[in-house]
Amino acid sequence: MSANEEVKLEYNPKNKMPFRRLGPSGLRVPVFSLGGWLTIGGTVIGDPVKDIIKTAFDNGINMFDVAESYAEGKSESELGRVIKELGLRRTDLVITTKLFWGTRKGPNDAGLSRKHIVEGTKESLQRLQMDYVDVIFAHRSDKDVPMEEVVRAFNFVIDQGWAFYWGTSEWSAREIEEAHHVATRLGLIGPIAEQCQHNMLNRERPEKEYAPIYKKYQTSTTVFSALSSGLLTGKYNDGIPEGTRYANHASFFKSTIKSLSEQDGKDKIRKVQELTKYAASPEIGCTMTHLALAWVAINPNTSTVILGASNPEQVLDNLKALDVIPKLTPEVLAKIDKILGNKPEALQTYGRPALDKYGRSAL
Repeated sequence: MSANEEVKLEYNPKNKMPFRRLGPSGLRVPVFSLGGWLTIGGTVIGDPVKDIIKTAFDNGINMFDVAESYAEGKSESELGRVIKELGLRRTDLVITTKLFWGTRKGPNDAGLSRKHIVEGTKESLQRLQMDYVDVIFAHRSDKDVPMEEVVRAFNFVIDQGWAFYWGTSEWSAREIEEAHHVATRLGLIGPIAEQCQHNMLNRERPEKEYAPIYKKYQTSTTVFSALSSGLLTGKYNDGIPEGTRYANHASFFKSTIKSLSEQDGKDKIRKVQELTKYAASPEIGCTMTHLALAWVAINPNTSTVILGASNPEQVLDNLKALDVIPKLTPEVLAKIDKILGNKPEALQTYGRPALDKYGRSAL
């Protein structure tokens, strides 16, 4: 090795992190990844970011998710800086970012026009100090841009080598279906994954609405808010403690905080309290946080669960959920569903008898 050759910190394959395919692609992602929303570049800057990323990487997390709008671009900048300073080998990492809101207020500095997708991607790469990202997500759908323009623009980004794949975030199943129809008609690449909110208190869209998409296109999810922004940890059972996400971002979570004093919020707190007791029982023996994370991870359509962390200790604690996954037997999951009482109803058959269970269904 020459004196000028840079030594890279490589991924250790001996850790216990399991990997899954991302959608129909060949890309392997860790069951737990790390995101930068509200933390990296926001409430956490400087050397603490480095400590968090290093701890995550050393413990099997090699996927990091940010967005152009997180902390007005600072999340991408901080992640790029830390990866460079740590000397992490780029090929060992899966980096994802998202486009929609932009970092400025110009008429074309947001949305999913070809102009913003192309220019926004280039600016994200500059902040990340990288030549490419592995997956670039459409952070929301854009009602004002034709779907053909969106699909063509993301394929242009892929053709330039600025991203390997593209995906969607908080799109409806109808919109994802339309994107695939356009991509198929034009011989282009469709979205491979959906980044959605999925947790014990939010199930209808990821478990029911997306069901046909999972089967038809092998789409999978990169889940955010698996802890319902902390509600599922139990920390808000008796109010809003100082230093928590709700306290630090009170204006953003204004409606959520208000709902906790209403009947719907009180019902959610009651469920969390019951689940906390069940999690601590000998049958599972874990914290509510670990149970909630493992519950999302065990879903066969989940490729990765994006964790949020304000310090290295949070990363290590959240990864204890890996030990809970094998404990979530069908019997345990049935008990959890009984407590939650919100399992999405099956699609209507209108009185027709079920087909043989070993046969193939249309969906």
